[in-house]
Amino acid sequence: MRVRTSPSVSLLAALAMTVAGLGAVSGCGSGERAEDGDAEARAQRARQVAAAWDGSEAATAWRAGFHPMGDVIRLPRGGLRSRADEQAFRDHRFVLEGKLPAASPKEGRVAWAKGGSLDRPLVGAEEAYKTLRGGRAGGQPHLTVTGAELGEMSVATSRGPAVIPAWRFHLKGYDSPLEQAAVLPSELPRPPIRRANGVPGYPLERLVEVSSGGRSVTVVALHGACDDGPVVNVLETRGSVVLSASVKGREDTGYCTKQAKSQRVTVELDRPVGDRVLLDAHTGRPVPYKPPNRPSPSWR
Repeated sequence: MRVRTSPSVSLLAALAMTVAGLGAVSGCGSGERAEDGDAEARAQRARQVAAAWDGSEAATAWRAGFHPMGDVIRLPRGGLRSRADEQAFRDHRFVLEGKLPAASPKEGRVAWAKGGSLDRPLVGAEEAYKTLRGGRAGGQPHLTVTGAELGEMSVATSRGPAVIPAWRFHLKGYDSPLEQAAVLPSELPRPPIRRANGVPGYPLERLVEVSSGGRSVTVVALHGACDDGPVVNVLETRGSVVLSASVKGREDTGYCTKQAKSQRVTVELDRPVGDRVLLDAHTGRPVPYKPPNRPSPSWR
């Protein structure tokens, strides 16, 4: 297992429940060490999650659907040219100078490289532009959209790479467009198992990437200020890959601040992920993919 760290993050309100559970697991200031029973409880939970998903209706629905597992926004070729443009993109600051297509098909086709296709509702140019803008009205710095047309882009999905319809937004000062997925993803299936109750551990924050060969996955896990970082164990079955997050090296430091740290953890697999469902043992749900350029629509 390879571990890469990222900077600490302040405890956010949205993570309050997660970090509260983390505090109970990490035992900051308690000086207690994880017992063998904790590890066995996590292993048992992983087996339960795998058993619930393997062969379930939820797994069938997952494999039949369109679930992006890669960025659904592609920046112009070469990326944004200045820090001001990068800031404008991060802040959702766009200005429209020109007209966007008023009409578009009601559906668009998702076509997988390995075969198979699926028709999904297509988002209009105006709605897609509003998503880029995020409700903000211009300001400085900003990016200027001069027009758009419907094209195609390739995106990683739970079923492998697929070609999907995409809006190509033309930006003033750029020779190539900014592309954004134009079709809606499928709804996430209802998990066949409930969230863990009383099992040591905590949810994974997000999936960062699946390696090109599918033999490793990188996730972001949380841990406390009084431990040596997160540990992510894996249980592989024919139909799923279940990840269980915990912490290691609980330290007795006396006073411990309630601070959550995020850390990237790369987990090596015995065989490629393929079409297996990547699951969070704590929640019993697919590990959420949240790309850097905007939240993926699957996980809103």
